[in-house]
Amino acid sequence: MNLNEFLEPGMLVTHPLQPDWGIGQVQSNVAGKVTVNFRECGKVVIDGTRIGLILADDP
Repeated sequence: MNLNEFLEPGMLVTHPLQPDWGIGQVQSNVAGKVTVNFRECGKVVIDGTRIGLILADDP
């Protein structure tokens, strides 16, 4: 089940295929495009129809 449609700004996520990016904070979620600011990679726009982000806990 893809939870991307429920992501809201401020939520913490990880990218399932890029664990080295670290935890990211959702900036926006519009029309299937999720913008996330990752700690180790910076701001990335993800196609939410192709990649299911994973909710993360803040360590």
